[in-house]
Amino acid sequence: MVNSPLDLSIVVPLFNEAESLEELARLIEQVCMQAGYRYEVWLIDDGSTDGSWEVIRRIHERNPAFKGVRFRRNYGKSAALAAGFARAQGRYVVTMDADLQDDPTEIPALIEILEQGYDLVSGWKQRRQDPLSKTIPSRLFNWVTRIVSGIPLHDFNCGLKAYRLEVVQQIRVYGEMHRYIPVLARWEGFDRITEKPVRHHPRRYGRTKFGVSRFLHGFLDLIAVTFLTRYVRRPMHFFGALGTAFILLGLLINAYLTLEWLQGRPLSNRPLLFLGILLLILGVQFFATGLLGEMIIRPEMERGAYQVREELR
Repeated sequence: MVNSPLDLSIVVPLFNEAESLEELARLIEQVCMQAGYRYEVWLIDDGSTDGSWEVIRRIHERNPAFKGVRFRRNYGKSAALAAGFARAQGRYVVTMDADLQDDPTEIPALIEILEQGYDLVSGWKQRRQDPLSKTIPSRLFNWVTRIVSGIPLHDFNCGLKAYRLEVVQQIRVYGEMHRYIPVLARWEGFDRITEKPVRHHPRRYGRTKFGVSRFLHGFLDLIAVTFLTRYVRRPMHFFGALGTAFILLGLLINAYLTLEWLQGRPLSNRPLLFLGILLLILGVQFFATGLLGEMIIRPEMERGAYQVREELR
């Protein structure tokens, strides 16, 4: 159990959301006062150009529980979340978007679920108030992520999530990995993960940051996070398996061609011969890559790369 003078830290990454910040701050204040939380709110300005930082300054002057971080340029949502996680002091940490589509009144229910023993609660926008250009790609993305990761969540990319403080202290969010925080959390041993249906409102201010490039980047990041969470500490299992498959297939092809040659059939005009040789070379290269990977990670393994959940002395 983490001892903290604060009950709750709320992390809000934002980019050009000046119009919605005042209303969002009032809603958060109402919810926290009604629930009796000792709280802080980190508003992370990810290089906004619309005056968002001036609004954050006014909110902070009115209520010092609202704090701000301003990036020199736009680094992306993952960097904003990482900055908030590094500064969070509350026993529980909630993340939400700044566009008022996430509803702050959902926060107490998310905290109640954490108090039942869960490490992470992810929001599920069952009735999503977005155009089909966002909802259809999102459903496909979530389906693929659910299959590949093995985590039965319906909405990995929902900005409204709640965590125990120790979860955000252990995970490392970078690049575009914010979509896969549940996957990263489970990799670090926080496997008590669940979801809760939450209200989702139509966007009232500004414009969406969603684009086709984000959809493509999401699947590329899925490949990266799958490799990192499953094989980064045992690279030989990945590269060695590929190497074994290529070598076996190359040997089978070459054995077949050897029988052909023994029966007097010429091999000089057989492209299959070159394929067999190529597969053998690729197999050896994959094996070498796996061995190099094992040599690189060995110092970390010798230091003991593990997380302790509880200890009795």
